[in-house]
Parts: sequence; structure tokens; C-alpha cells
Amino acid sequence: MAEDPKTIHRLQSVELDEESLAAVSRDQEQERQIAIFDLLEENFFFPEGAETGPYNLRMGLLENRLVLDVRGPRYERRHILSLSPFRTLIKDYFMICDSYYQAIRNSTPQQIEALDMGRRGLHNEASELLQARLAGKIETNLDTARRLFTLICALHWRG
Repeated sequence: MAEDPKTIHRLQSVELDEESLAAVSRDQEQERQIAIFDLLEENFFFPEGAETGPYNLRMGLLENRLVLDVRGPRYERRHILSLSPFRTLIKDYFMICDSYYQAIRNSTPQQIEALDMGRRGLHNEASELLQARLAGKIETNLDTARRLFTLICALHWRG
């Protein structure tokens, strides 16, 4: 019986390059930790040319590019992506997240829900862009791409 590709093509560890990170707020640190936890709990990550996983991922920034160092059984590759196509989405995501965190403390449930819907919509748009930018390099599902986008944003947070 063949193994399900969704169980063998997965991440077993995710590390963010410490030199790419800056001091962050408690909310941002919590979002980063949740994204990594959720990503490791359930993900689909299939690098082109890899026979089997699981994989270890190290994410970092080099100038204005995202660096993904992927290692697995008989697989080791560095992928570098321009972040220029994400620039506006990342900026908008930061703005809506700031509004959302403020709303949690001071706003009505309806206002919080409206901001959360906007945040999720923007997150989905960025995740679909990430999947398209990774095409031919790494295949992911939407949930994995969403969590990876959260970590890309974590690399951009400047406290």
C-alpha cells in the first residue's frame, strides 16, 4: 500500500533566521508561535524533485528576498523569492493587524468581526500569491501557505 503524499511530504521543523528577526510585540510573538505550532501540526509541503519527506525549513531574509532552506532525506535546496510582489500585501496586513489588535481591546464584537474578515481575506490573497510564486519549486496547500505568509510577515516585523 502506497503512503499518502500528504503524510510524507510535510514539514517536521520550522526555524526563523534569528538575524532576520527583530523585537516584536506580545501579540506579534504569539501570532508567530501559533503559526509555527499550527504549521507543524498539519501541513502539506512538497518540494519539486524530492522523493520523500519529512522536511526541515529555515526561513530568512536576504536583502529584499525570502530565503527558504529546505532539507529532507536525500534533498537539500535553497529557494530564493523576491518579496517585491508581496510588499503591498505585507504593508496592508500590518495595518489591518494593528487595527485588529486595538479593536480587541476597545471595540464592539461587530467591529472586531469586520476587521477579522478583512484580515482573513487579505491573508488568503497573500497565500494564493505565495502558492503561485512557489509554483515549480514547492507545492503547498492553502493552509500551509497561510501559515508561511504569517511567518514571512514575522520576518518583516520591526516592533
